[in-house]
Amino acid sequence: MAESLVNTLGNIFGDKLIACDKAFGEVTIEVAQDDLLEVAKELRDQDELKFEQLIDLTVVDYMTYGQDEWATTEATGTGFGRAREAISSPVHQEWQRDRFAVVYHLLSISHNWRLRVKCFVKENRPMLPSVIPVWNSANWYEREAFDLFGILFEGHPDLRRILTDYGFIGHPFRKDFPLIGNVELRYDAKQKRCVYEPVSIEPRVLVPRVIRKEKDPAVYVSSPEQGGKRG
Repeated sequence: MAESLVNTLGNIFGDKLIACDKAFGEVTIEVAQDDLLEVAKELRDQDELKFEQLIDLTVVDYMTYGQDEWATTEATGTGFGRAREAISSPVHQEWQRDRFAVVYHLLSISHNWRLRVKCFVKENRPMLPSVIPVWNSANWYEREAFDLFGILFEGHPDLRRILTDYGFIGHPFRKDFPLIGNVELRYDAKQKRCVYEPVSIEPRVLVPRVIRKEKDPAVYVSSPEQGGKRG
């Protein structure tokens, strides 16, 4: 089934496909920004495709892609402290492409096909044309992508935040956004309103670990701060 879809996509779009990959029974195509709307309309209207439904829209932040470890003081560079097998040859490759990719998940009810469409955008001004004229369900998905990742969708009828507060600054799903946030919100009984204040949480990272002692292969320590427990 996936092979048939790959052949159909190649015949219809040709050079407009930057990439067309098949893995785990699923097909992913990549298109350029300038071709996105035209390709989207063809995906919906072509009888051989009939992708009538946009079931999801999300964003991938490739800021630290290719780095096998995260920067903490507790995690080790081996599998022992990370509860996984060690990586024999760690890979540290700098990502060479644009930082953000907008990903569209499509469903063809007519042919029982699923398709993933990927489109990269520039970091300094991440903008794509809205696909609401093609799939109306993109409305809130695009607002969510704008709110959490800062992706702009040209032509969107009401592009405003959907999950964070009106005065929120930043985009919390970006990898460089601090985990504890920039400010915290509380209700002030004297002022009878909500007020923003600096974050009072002390920054720290808790890394779950599995400690395997000799003749005791199943000892679990949740974190140094929590003291852990035996399992």
